[in-house]
Amino acid sequence: MSRLGPLFVAVTWGAGGATAQRTLELCGVCQGVFGIETVMHLTCTNMDQAMVDEALEGAKNAGIRNILALRGDPPRGAEYWTACDGGFTHAADLVRYIREKYQDYFCIGVAGYPEGHVESKDADQDFKYFVEKVAAGADFVVSQLVYDANLFIKWEKRCRESGIQVPIVPGVLPIQSYQSFRRLVHLTKAQVPESLKTRLEDVKANDQAVKDLGVEHAVNMVRELQSAGISGVHLTTLNLESTVQRVLSALEMSNASPLTVSSSLNLAQQTLRSVAAPLTTAAIDQGPPGGASDSGSTLAAKRVWDDFPNGRWGDARSPAFGSLDAYGAMLKFDPHGSSNTWGNPLCNCDVSKLFCQYVSGDIPSLPWSDEPLLAETQRIRQELLRINQLGYWTLASQPALDSVPSSDPTYGWGPRGGYIYQKAFVECFVPAQLFPAFLSRLQSASPRITYYASNAQGDFITNAYSSQSDEENATAVTAVTWGVFPGRAVVQPTLIDKMNFLAWRTEAFQTWREWAAMFSPESKEYEFLTTTAEECWLVNVVDNEFKNAHAIWDMFQ
Repeated sequence: MSRLGPLFVAVTWGAGGATAQRTLELCGVCQGVFGIETVMHLTCTNMDQAMVDEALEGAKNAGIRNILALRGDPPRGAEYWTACDGGFTHAADLVRYIREKYQDYFCIGVAGYPEGHVESKDADQDFKYFVEKVAAGADFVVSQLVYDANLFIKWEKRCRESGIQVPIVPGVLPIQSYQSFRRLVHLTKAQVPESLKTRLEDVKANDQAVKDLGVEHAVNMVRELQSAGISGVHLTTLNLESTVQRVLSALEMSNASPLTVSSSLNLAQQTLRSVAAPLTTAAIDQGPPGGASDSGSTLAAKRVWDDFPNGRWGDARSPAFGSLDAYGAMLKFDPHGSSNTWGNPLCNCDVSKLFCQYVSGDIPSLPWSDEPLLAETQRIRQELLRINQLGYWTLASQPALDSVPSSDPTYGWGPRGGYIYQKAFVECFVPAQLFPAFLSRLQSASPRITYYASNAQGDFITNAYSSQSDEENATAVTAVTWGVFPGRAVVQPTLIDKMNFLAWRTEAFQTWREWAAMFSPESKEYEFLTTTAEECWLVNVVDNEFKNAHAIWDMFQ
């Protein structure tokens, strides 16, 4: 990112300090090693005063002088946001505290919501709270992402008319993929211009065309903002910098451009206090450790695995691993509505019935999925129904494909003129009574079948070994989707390995507990769900014989 010449980079903060050490380390490297002005996010979620003090002292020790003070989203499984004991209720409380304790040491930013906060039922009252938050001691504002420049321009004008004079930087997140965009809009309720919706629907089967449209729209929107006298933009990368680099290049805002400001001064001292200062900004949404690094490679070489990202199914070694699901932390369970949708489970047959209803399209969601099944599932829907009825509760799956054109409206992706291949895979929960026989069948079918299995206690079983070396076995990767295109190397956007399986395992079993928490601890539903979470196994099954589309289903009996 330093090669792009940003005015600053921003690094996210996990709820309750879950990523505190990684966040501080990354901020320290950006600031101290690369010399990029760095803004550290800090949220109130599950953070008491002592934890906030520790985070701020850590920032000082790392040379970080810029804080984006946020309330944060409710913890997963909570219907509403509530302050922890000894914590802060609103972002404004956090701003006041930082300002009172540290005076002008920190440059403090806050979030703004051009369309109103997603939880607010009164837009005017929400705006009033925002004005009060800025007045509490904010030095600058970064807006929630927007896809309509006119909407932001009107909101920014209202802010100025209300007496807000600090810099207000619009948030722009270029579209990376059709599915991630749909999920993002679903969760944030962001308004999307009809023209963009129409064009996106026309190219949704072509991943490259979707990315191209995302770049085009971001470029046009930034130009509209500039024409309205708004000179800064906060580009969110989600660790996928190639699209952002294309946007900056089209705008002639790369590090060689006179529009770029690169300052070594603290933001509070100079940079963001100048409302008219031309800004080029980028936000980095932090990924997990272990991303590959090679200072001698080119930017293009580093981006190979991020051309067609696929959320948690991407390369776990990539800094962007899982980033397109980053907004999943915003998923909120509504105990009342969810009970109406998911019922009151008391036995395995109730869970099987629920999963079958989801596969059939009779209900729109599950605790593990907030959207209906994708169209590609139609090819295997009957088999999914059969195995869910048997008690194998499916979370993810895909059919085997052999040389399907990349232009196919259902299964195609990437540039035109290519061909797509897929191995069939199924990921499911398996009740304790079914697991021993199921595991035996999987082991008997090895090496045609590759599997990963784990439970809530952390027991782990796999046959995914690449050699006799423990080190190599730990990084063994199975590609389950790949594409062959003219003039390019083979692209493997969907991978399954130990790291991404275990990362998902934690969330998968936590979701059982969140579902249980919707019921009274004394209820039979609570007892059943918590017991099931403790006893079942999460299993991922890949059939490496992609030319036999039906073979994988023989494993489920």
